[in-house]
Amino acid sequence: MTDEAPPLVLLTGATGYVGGRLLKALEWQGTSLRCLARRPEVLTPRVGPGVQVVRGDLLDGSGLGPALAGVTTAYYLVHSMGSPGAFEADDRLAARTFGAAARAAGVGRIIYLGGLGHDGEGLSAHLRSRQEVGDILRESGVPVLEFRASIVLGSGSLSFELIRALVERLPLMVTPRWVSVLAQPIAIEDLVSYLLAAAQVPLPQSRIFEIGGADRVTYGDLMRVYARQRGIHLLMIPVPFLSPYLSSLWLGLVTPVYARIGRKLIDSIRNASQVRDPGALAAFEIRPMGVEEAVRRAIAHEDAALADTRWSDALSSSGQVRTWGGVRFGTRLVDSRALRVDLPPAAAFRPIQRIGGTTGWYRYDFLWKLRGFLDLLAGGVGMRRGRAEAIGLRVGDPVDFWRVELLEPDRRLRLVAEMKLPGRAWLEFEVTADGAGSTIRQTAIFDPVGFWGQAYWYTLFPVHRVIFAGMLRRIADAATLGGPETMGESRR
Repeated sequence: MTDEAPPLVLLTGATGYVGGRLLKALEWQGTSLRCLARRPEVLTPRVGPGVQVVRGDLLDGSGLGPALAGVTTAYYLVHSMGSPGAFEADDRLAARTFGAAARAAGVGRIIYLGGLGHDGEGLSAHLRSRQEVGDILRESGVPVLEFRASIVLGSGSLSFELIRALVERLPLMVTPRWVSVLAQPIAIEDLVSYLLAAAQVPLPQSRIFEIGGADRVTYGDLMRVYARQRGIHLLMIPVPFLSPYLSSLWLGLVTPVYARIGRKLIDSIRNASQVRDPGALAAFEIRPMGVEEAVRRAIAHEDAALADTRWSDALSSSGQVRTWGGVRFGTRLVDSRALRVDLPPAAAFRPIQRIGGTTGWYRYDFLWKLRGFLDLLAGGVGMRRGRAEAIGLRVGDPVDFWRVELLEPDRRLRLVAEMKLPGRAWLEFEVTADGAGSTIRQTAIFDPVGFWGQAYWYTLFPVHRVIFAGMLRRIADAATLGGPETMGESRR
């Protein structure tokens, strides 16, 4: 007697936002998983050892036969909104090609994520295309479970990035009509839960489920929720004009959304996206969260991702910042640089663990003291706390106007700022083995609150860049010479 092989699942769109989140959830469940990608070399480093990654193209059908062989459930999470051409034609062709291949392979069901909107309300081209794809997949004869979702809220989602960028960068916002359109946003966690459950729900024939969160709100409401949780004072002035084209150009200036995607996004936003059919609540045991919790979790997820990030993986090997003002990580601004020393990590880390207090900050100490004095004037802690011990550090120890947030001996130190700031700030040092020597990476991270936080960072960035570059060089010199006490007058 032999055990039956577990059902095989095919995931398309694993390099996208929703697909990437679903990929991790399927891996965590232990699903027997295969991913289809046009460029497997991009996806392969992101998946676990038990996940198959196969090459295939939905437009010309190449590789679909082998990719679908033995598959019981296929997730269809692809679309062409970001393409420069006629995305509707590409979506139509891809759906027909995939549906025919799935039927030929004997796939048991297709799970598809579309957009929420209702006929007779002048649907945008994007929403029409999303719903047409569902129709085409159903025409294949394979049972299709289609979810129609409203705005997706989660760190990294297009809608959340749009909201965040607008609120963070514009203290005074002139808002066009689309800001007052009602939607029913769904948290990415709840959306992934629906997608996971869809593989198990009985599906004798194709079904469409409308899904959304617990609240019905406007984009303006979402901006107010985000502003409140970030402590930003937001003033919005509604106007009855601003065309989708002008809105997209405006978004291109103040948000990370490309203008061509912005036009399609704004064109879709004009359609209300509210759940009218409550069938999903009856068919699934999922009770979606409201927007307050969804926004809170999105911000918290970004904090966790920031803490786990190794900046050496994200920046060039030279350690140079490639854009003026630092690299952007969500709301965070990052200025990172690195130097190599011919020392083992423990020796390279030694001057780092002595930073602050009587040792000082290795370069331009008078500027650090001036910053501490200004902090005292503003009601902050200033530099008067020093540090508990001259050499050793522990998590929670004060270091002048910083506090130790993370410490990995001989490897990593992260300080969180406790001075008065229009935002949050961290200073991190990481030492990694590099052949016979070590690389010391220094990273300044700032999470600005609103317009004034942005202004603070960009105004002081040239000064900070000089200070931090000088500090890193002196730390490397101190490590090479044997300790900060050998640096003499070089700290000034």
